[in-house]
Amino acid sequence: MQAIKHKQTEGSTVSPLDHLADLLNTDMKATNAVILARMQSHIPLVSELAAYLIAAGGKRIRPLLTLAAAKACSDKAEATGLAAAVEFIHTATLLHDDVVDESAQRRGQASANMVFGNKASVLVGDFLFARAFELMVETDSIKILDILARASRIIAEGEVLQMSLTGNLEITLEQYAAIIEAKTAALFAAACESGALKAGADAATAENFRLYGHHLGMAFQMIDDLIDYTSDKKQMGKDAGDDFREGKLTLPVILALKKATPDETTFWARCMRDHNQTAADLETARTIIAKHNTVAEGRSVAQNHIDAARLALTKTKQTGITTTLDQLLDFVVSRNH
Repeated sequence: MQAIKHKQTEGSTVSPLDHLADLLNTDMKATNAVILARMQSHIPLVSELAAYLIAAGGKRIRPLLTLAAAKACSDKAEATGLAAAVEFIHTATLLHDDVVDESAQRRGQASANMVFGNKASVLVGDFLFARAFELMVETDSIKILDILARASRIIAEGEVLQMSLTGNLEITLEQYAAIIEAKTAALFAAACESGALKAGADAATAENFRLYGHHLGMAFQMIDDLIDYTSDKKQMGKDAGDDFREGKLTLPVILALKKATPDETTFWARCMRDHNQTAADLETARTIIAKHNTVAEGRSVAQNHIDAARLALTKTKQTGITTTLDQLLDFVVSRNH
């Protein structure tokens, strides 16, 4: 099972994400071994469904951040079980999200709910949450258990908040920020903070890593939401335009609504609020977003979080790992797929 395979260009330039994976290769291999072992169950369907999604790969950025924060604080840090717990939490949320969103594709293949059904996906998601908590207990740290338990609760709240605001054209940027802070940034922050604490970091250092993870997660999700309107299925590994079809008001649409003509407002209301869409509507949405230049505007908002993440990182001990974490910031905000 490979942790990361993501080249910055079609040439030989290695992305900071790849470089981080190379730096942490031994620890990531050990983490993957834990993941493979702990996703097993005496119920064959549990192991089969878990393997279907986990073995498909993905960026593995959350466990990488856990390991990176730990190694940045101590060369002797051992955080593979913790990193596996973070990945299990993330994978469990993906299984549940795909059921809620009725998604058809995940990580370049049919989503687990399409292959195994909604009931099995929800229950195996619960199994992975339970496995995560077993691994969290094994850290022998109540503080780490508290951090990741709280993040799991916040993620669930974020999903409910997003569901309650789906199709609501009155959604504010503040409400959108609250959604992505819960659904994405909370686990990024928890991964970094818990990794630092696992390595014995003091409270101030752990807080700076938490801030780094929080702002990186905010930017990461904002860019993902922009890409949903600018990329295609082959590049993304999932269906492009999913947010549009599901009526989710994300950053590019919220910004476009602020500049919308009456006809454009009517269009957004029909598509997002009334869920009355035609095959041509996604392309129309992309045209409106391009007209108002909201992708560039959205990248500017994401850049503010990148700047805040970089500031937090500068307050930690500088190492080869932190240098790569700094480079990762620019990579995340500039990506197009």
